[in-house]
Amino acid sequence: MAIKERMSGNEAVSYAIRQINPDVMPAFPITPSTEIPQMVSTYIANGEMETEFIPVESEHSAMSATIGAEAAGARSLTATSSAGLALMWEELLLAASNRLPLVLALVNRTLSGPININCDHSDGMGARDTGWIQIYAENNQEAYDNFIQAYPIAEDERVHLPVMICQDGFITSHAVENIELLEDSLVKDFVGEYRPEEYLLNPGKPVAVGPYSVSNYAMEAKKNQEDAMERSREVILEVAERFAAMSGRKYGFFEEYRTEDAEIIMLIMGSAAGTAKQAVDELRESGKKVGILKLRVFRPFPAEEIAHALKNCKAVAIMDRCESYNGNWGPLGSEVPAALFAEKIMIETVNYIYGLAGRDFTIGDVKDIFAEMEDMLKNGTKIRQHKYIRLRGGEK
Repeated sequence: MAIKERMSGNEAVSYAIRQINPDVMPAFPITPSTEIPQMVSTYIANGEMETEFIPVESEHSAMSATIGAEAAGARSLTATSSAGLALMWEELLLAASNRLPLVLALVNRTLSGPININCDHSDGMGARDTGWIQIYAENNQEAYDNFIQAYPIAEDERVHLPVMICQDGFITSHAVENIELLEDSLVKDFVGEYRPEEYLLNPGKPVAVGPYSVSNYAMEAKKNQEDAMERSREVILEVAERFAAMSGRKYGFFEEYRTEDAEIIMLIMGSAAGTAKQAVDELRESGKKVGILKLRVFRPFPAEEIAHALKNCKAVAIMDRCESYNGNWGPLGSEVPAALFAEKIMIETVNYIYGLAGRDFTIGDVKDIFAEMEDMLKNGTKIRQHKYIRLRGGEK
């Protein structure tokens, strides 16, 4: 039976961690993820879980200790944000290349500089090529649900890769929403026990973890890692099906919202999808054929599935809450058109940059973007690619 509660996103993730009761959690505080290790350590102090909490001196140490614990055969996790993730960079690559199925709760916050504590996706997007599975949440419910699905994905024998569960800093991490929690017993049965076949401290079968790899073997190791990322696609969907059977809440690579007959679709990720959905509802009342494709799984990137979900519309607004500094497009602005091109789907695409460092993104902004896209389709009006939304002073 569902347990109705009101929680912030950080509370929801911490509650999920308590229910899973992992073996080890090293952590170092950084805004806006600090509440997660704080709440977990409180659960531990109150005797509500048996996890070994390890306070460390930096985020680099937090991920190092998480890797060490996971390599030794313990189910492990940590949490961080922004510069904390940047300080983990070296270790992120090691976690993935060593095929360790640990989990990271990432509360998205802009990377410095200038120093800013508000939300954008520059931290998670910056780590997009480190070999981690990345799953993003729109709201607190999804942050909770995604975390419960993380270990069954990571630990599947077809995968064995780390998973990053992402939510937007302050927007979901600190805002309180109604949420449906699952019973402890259901979560424990769903996640199951972690029994790795091989691990560093197995006395019956000692193994080396992270040895030096010469050129004759390193490339094959990297290809095996990529193959595991490919295989994670089916595992993510299988786990989502099991979760839906337990909770009634369905998940996939993305959510299609009022896209059946949409002529213009906005592709967006994270909490701003809620704003975009409200705008679409209002525009639909005035007869506008618009819709939303909310991306949930960013890695592995569901290129073919996205292309086929968009193939019947006329134009796509691709929304990036991150700047790539490549002189062209943001991460989604590069990958989505490539996916369409590969499937020989030729529709109009426009890349927009929004919400950097917590800049407001409103229903009015969404409506303006749809109006601009409609003008492009009807009148041939040229839209500047890589356009910033709500830039003070406008663009020159």
